[in-house]
Amino acid sequence: MDWRQYIEQRPDVMLGKPVIKGTRLTVELILERLGQGAPPEDLLECYPQLRLEHIRAAQSYAAAYLAFDTTIWTGERVAG
Repeated sequence: MDWRQYIEQRPDVMLGKPVIKGTRLTVELILERLGQGAPPEDLLECYPQLRLEHIRAAQSYAAAYLAFDTTIWTGERVAG
C-alpha cells in the first residue's frame, strides 16, 4: 500500500501533523485508538469519513516512519 495516496501533512491542518487527506483525522489518533484495543470497525463507526484503507495507510505510514528512525545509544543499560 502506498500511504502517500491517503495521508498528507500541511502546516494549516492540525498544526502540520499527518492526517487523512481531506480530513482533520490524525494518524496519531488512529494509531492511538488501535493501540488502546479499539477494533477498526469501531473507528469506522465513530468517524464516518474514515475507510479501512485509511486505517491501513496510517499503519503503513507509521512503519515507514520507524524504518527511517535513527537510534542513538547512550551506553546506559535498561533493567529488564
